[in-house]
Amino acid sequence: MKQSYVYILKCSDDSYYTGVTSNLQKRINEHKTGLHKDSYTYSRRPLKVMFYAEFTDINLAIKTEKQIKNWSRPKKEALINGEFEKLPNLAKKKFNS
Repeated sequence: MKQSYVYILKCSDDSYYTGVTSNLQKRINEHKTGLHKDSYTYSRRPLKVMFYAEFTDINLAIKTEKQIKNWSRPKKEALINGEFEKLPNLAKKKFNS
């Protein structure tokens, strides 16, 4: 079975980038060396790998990447820090009363 990975990078401007790949080390090196000049991370180097997860189903990996990209910064940081118990609360929207 082919492995896929979802990963989160921290950029030099303190933003997060979330991606998906079938070759994690190769893709991280592409980000760090600036192989793709039009990419989000090109002008935000240096980069640091903050999180990655392995998947055996590429479709699930893609779905997870899209989900994480829509998360708030606090929710991404809870995932990065392994604070999984915080994820459900961080998913709740706050409404003004």
